[in-house]
Order: sequence, then structure tokens, then C-alpha cells
Amino acid sequence: MEHILGKDWVIQSAGGATGTAYYAQSEYKRLFLKRNSSPFLAVLSAQGIVPKLVWTKRLENGDVVTAQEWLEGKALNVEEMQHPKVAHLLSKIHHSTELLDMLLRIEKRTITPIDTLTHVKYLVNKTNSAKHSIIIHKTLQYLQSRLPEIQYDRLVVCHCDLNHHNWMLSNHGELYLIDWDNARVGDPAMDIGRILQSYIPKEDWEQWLSKYGIENSTYLMKRMHWHLLVDEIVNFVYYLRNGLHKSANDHLQQIIQLHQQIEEWNL
Repeated sequence: MEHILGKDWVIQSAGGATGTAYYAQSEYKRLFLKRNSSPFLAVLSAQGIVPKLVWTKRLENGDVVTAQEWLEGKALNVEEMQHPKVAHLLSKIHHSTELLDMLLRIEKRTITPIDTLTHVKYLVNKTNSAKHSIIIHKTLQYLQSRLPEIQYDRLVVCHCDLNHHNWMLSNHGELYLIDWDNARVGDPAMDIGRILQSYIPKEDWEQWLSKYGIENSTYLMKRMHWHLLVDEIVNFVYYLRNGLHKSANDHLQQIIQLHQQIEEWNL
């Protein structure tokens, strides 16, 4: 990275699993650099969803480096996820035709529930401990049986990784949603469900959905819980295969809790 900016810059890793993100600082300016970001970043920047894109450079080896403004701020904590700004920004993202058009040009396809379930079954079958779990088997049966009831045609850009660490609040009060590597076109219930289940007290779900701009319904709850179960199975299998049994068990308990909600609410 040093040869891109010159000797006046100090560059250090920003961490992360991929090792492709860096902080860069000179006497006069600070930047956030990333190698091989999605072309999607430009339209996200134009809509004010991520910090401003400053420049993009292609390297001789074909890699593309992007530079964004490095803003002073912080990630949201769990309580701050209940702020109306979160609901409003997620609604803006889901209703943006520009974001949808761009991601469809990049990805060229949408992810359907059938595709998702096929992938989940493949992951489970490759993992013996998961394949022989009674609760996982019950969950796969539930997902299969509910397929006809959770189809949704008004697909949107979904972030698909809405943990509170990816929501940034600048010192000037601007809210951003970062880390778009998992974004895909799909049912907005994938994102809505993760926010509600993880951060919003159940007694406040109706109020949060009102701030987002929709009313609660059995149809929405069915779709949300279907996708939440998928997420928890994927996470369970991931941690199981990596020998992290405590984390795997945590996700198994989440699956059990979701089944209890489904039974209580007759979904």
C-alpha cells in the first residue's frame, strides 16, 4: 500500500478476517483503504450510506484499491440499535432503486428461498454432527414445509450482516452502515428479522416496524423466522466445523428459541 500513497503516509492494518483493509494517515489527511472492494461502493457512497469514496485505483496486478474518508466516530452499542435512525436508514436502503439496479448488474441474479434451502442442506450433509442432530433435522423439515408460504416478489438490496459493529455513528451525528461484502438481492425480511430478533424488545416490534415504514403481519413474521432459522443453522455448522463447540451450542439454543416463538405465534 505504501507505494500507492507515497512515503509521507503511515499505513496500518485495520484488522478483520480478510486482511484487506487499512488505515492511512499523513500530516494533512486520513483515509480508510480497502483492496478489491465491490463496485457497489460507489453508489453506496453517493447515497450517503457509507463514508465518502475519495478515489479508486487499479494496481498492476489487477487489484483495485478504494480510499474512503476516515471519520471520527464509533460503532453503535446494543442499546443504540433501537434508535429510529437505524430503522430509517435500513428503510432507505431497502427502498433504493439505484442500489438495487447496481447490485443486480454486479450479481446478475437474486437468491431465492429454494436456493438458500438447497445450500443449507448441503452444508448440513457435509457435517456429520449437524446431520445427525434432531433439532437440525426438525428445522430443515420446517423450512421445507414453509417454502410455499414465504415467497416474496418485491426483492431489495439486503446487507445480510447487521450486527451493531457495522453501524457507525460519526462525531457529527451521521449514521453509516459499513462492510457490504455479504450484500445480496433478496427478501427485506432477512435484514428486518435480524434487527428485531437481536436488538429490539418484542413489545417494541410494532413501533420499530412503524418507524421503518410497514405494518406487522403474520406473513412478515413467517418470512422473518424462516430466514432467522437459516442464519442460525449456517452459523451453527460454521462453528461446529471449526471446533468452536460453545459458540455452536449458542446458535443451537437460538434455533430452539426460534421454534418456541414459532409455536407460540402459530407461524
